[in-house]
Amino acid sequence: MGTSVPTAPDATANLADVFPSCLVALGAADDAWLRSTGLEARITLRPARSAIVVLVDGLGAGALAARAGHARWLAASKKRLRSGFPTTTAAALSTLTTGRSPGTHGVVGYSGWNPDTGRVMNLLSGWDDEVPADWFLARTLFTEAPALGVDPVVVGPARYRSSGMTANVLGGARYVPADSIPQRVDAALAETATGRSLVYLYVPELDSIGHKHGWQSDRWTAALELLDGELARLEGRAAADVGIVVTADHGVLDVPDHANIALDPLLLTDVIGVAGDPRCRQFTVAPGTDVRSLVGQFRARYGKKAYVASRDEAIAAGWFGDVSDEVVPRIGDVVLVARGSWAFNDDRALRDGESPKRMVGQHGAMTDEETMVPLRLAGAFAQ
Repeated sequence: MGTSVPTAPDATANLADVFPSCLVALGAADDAWLRSTGLEARITLRPARSAIVVLVDGLGAGALAARAGHARWLAASKKRLRSGFPTTTAAALSTLTTGRSPGTHGVVGYSGWNPDTGRVMNLLSGWDDEVPADWFLARTLFTEAPALGVDPVVVGPARYRSSGMTANVLGGARYVPADSIPQRVDAALAETATGRSLVYLYVPELDSIGHKHGWQSDRWTAALELLDGELARLEGRAAADVGIVVTADHGVLDVPDHANIALDPLLLTDVIGVAGDPRCRQFTVAPGTDVRSLVGQFRARYGKKAYVASRDEAIAAGWFGDVSDEVVPRIGDVVLVARGSWAFNDDRALRDGESPKRMVGQHGAMTDEETMVPLRLAGAFAQ
C-alpha cells in the first residue's frame, strides 16, 4: 500500500531516558547496567547525591516559549526533549517510569483495545475496574531502584495515592501525598535532605486547566506563573548535591470548534472499537474486514487533515517504538493521527439535539506542539 506515513525518530533522547540518566548521575547505574537492561541514558547529567524529576502534565515547549515572560525560571533554558508517541499521559508516564516504549510496556494510548475481552478500556482512570492485573508489561525503575541503593519516592496529590494506575505505573515507589504545588515542593525538599533518593514530583494542574480553558487562557498562564515561582524556590532551597530535572509528558493544542470533526458513521460501519484520543484515534475492526480498503477510505476522506496508517504501517514506521508480539493486537487496525489542530470525534452515541462536549486543549498526535517538551536542568544538574 503506497503511503507517506511519517517515521518516528529512533535515536533521539525522549522521556524513556530521564530516569536511567538520573540513576547514572547518582552513581547507581553504569554502562554495564544499561546494557543488561536494554535501557538508554542519552541525557548527560552531572553527578549528584539525589535527584528530583518534576513532570509537568501538559506543558509543551512551544507553549512555554510563547509565555516565557510569565515563566522566567522555566524559560531560562532552551533545552527540549521529545516526549514520544502517542502524546497522552497514560502512555507517556508509563514510558517515563519504565524507560520503555509504549510498544514494550503495553500502554498504547489514552484508551486501548483489550483483545481478550473485545472491549476498549480507559488506560488512565480504568486501572481499578477495567484493566486486567497483568496488563502492564514492564517493571518500573522505582522497582529496580532499591537494589541500586536508591530510595524511590513519588510526590503527588493525595487523590492518586491508592489508584490502580499508581499501583502499576508508579509501582515500587513510596507515595508522599501533597495536594498543592507548594506542598509538593516542600515534600520533595524534605525527601532529598539526606540519603540517596530519586523523587518524582507530579504537577497535573496545567493539563487540567488546559483541557477546560485552553493553554492560551488567563487561568493557564496564572497556573504557569505559580509553578515557575515554586520551581525557582525548589532550586534555591535544594541541597547543593541534589539534581533537578523538569520536563513534561506532552504539550497541548487549543482546538477551535470548527476543527472538532464528527467522524463519518459510514466509515465506522465495520469498526468494533474506537480507542485513543480525538487527535490519535485507533480503530479495531471486525474480523474479515478489508483493512487495506478501509485505510484507503479514511485517507480519501481525511488525508489532508490526518495521517492514516494500518497497524502494520504504524509499527514499521516506529510510531510505538519497539513493539512486542503481545502488544501488537492492542494497537488499532487503523490509526488516524491528526495534523494541524484537527480532532476526530465519535458522536454516534449522541441523542438527537444533544450537543457534544469537547475539550479546548487537546493532545495525542505528532505535532511539535505536542511532542516537544521542556528540559530544564537545575541544582547539581545545572549546565
